[in-house]
Amino acid sequence: DSFKGTLRAAEVAEAVGRGLEDGGRPVDLCPVADGGEGTLEALLSALDGEERTADVSDPLGRPVRGAFGIGAGARGETIAIVETASASGLHLVEPGERDAVAASTFGTGELIAAAVRAGARVVYLGVGGSATTDGGAGAIRAIGERGGLGGARLIVLSDVRTPFEHAARVFGPQKGADARAVRRLTTRLHGLARRLPRDPRGLAMTGAAGGLSGGLWAEFGAELVPGASFVLDAVGFDRRMREARAVVTGEGKLDQQSLAGKLVSEISTRARQAGVPCHAVVGRRELDSFGARVLDLQAVIEAGTPEELTASGRRLAELL
Repeated sequence: DSFKGTLRAAEVAEAVGRGLEDGGRPVDLCPVADGGEGTLEALLSALDGEERTADVSDPLGRPVRGAFGIGAGARGETIAIVETASASGLHLVEPGERDAVAASTFGTGELIAAAVRAGARVVYLGVGGSATTDGGAGAIRAIGERGGLGGARLIVLSDVRTPFEHAARVFGPQKGADARAVRRLTTRLHGLARRLPRDPRGLAMTGAAGGLSGGLWAEFGAELVPGASFVLDAVGFDRRMREARAVVTGEGKLDQQSLAGKLVSEISTRARQAGVPCHAVVGRRELDSFGARVLDLQAVIEAGTPEELTASGRRLAELL
């Protein structure tokens, strides 16, 4: 997976892979994502699609060039891949500018509408890495102002299982919300839930991207699926893993959230079921030894720079 805000998944894989190859171990590089940053890149490669751009709004309403992918589905239908972070990402807002109350998903709605205008009949939306906690209100408005979905299916690839009403409490602080803002955002989410055609509260995955997934589920009937499983299936991970002696996975921070449906958890589970040893290279480790055992990780190595990642690959080559 990507190391959020520093390295793309492909860059991490290439750096660790160099170290493994230096140690005489052949590698199959497989950059993946869980619905957060890197989802567009991973799925574009797997589906042999092409990238398009659209001028949209960032979380604070400023112009930004957003990207989405267009490709062909298994049945020949046109599909699109939209990444919330491309328009509504936290990385688009400087730390001193972060305003969790004002941040909007309007730009993500603009991107979805652009994908529909490009002919998409199915839109896959990755919802990780957002700066927003508006319950999808901005995206709903943007899609509505641009004529709706036109019959296109919307499938949300969620990287968390948090329900709608807990989105502000769980994710608000990392988006710049203090205790007072969290309370205000939570009240706003409850109010929105009461106004939507369906109530998203209490349902798993509806709190992703500050409730964006829940808002789209309630307003447009979006399907909510675990992003990690979807991406791994799309890139043929299980088949590739069966041909390997070991799996090396990783993410920017290994912590308690890693246990709850994140990519490392999904990969380690699949590796355990296949009887393939699983190791992890992470930017920062905040998970204790018990947590690592829960994930059944044989080794966990901290590495934050490309040089450290390559060195970790050499170390893993020795362990293997």
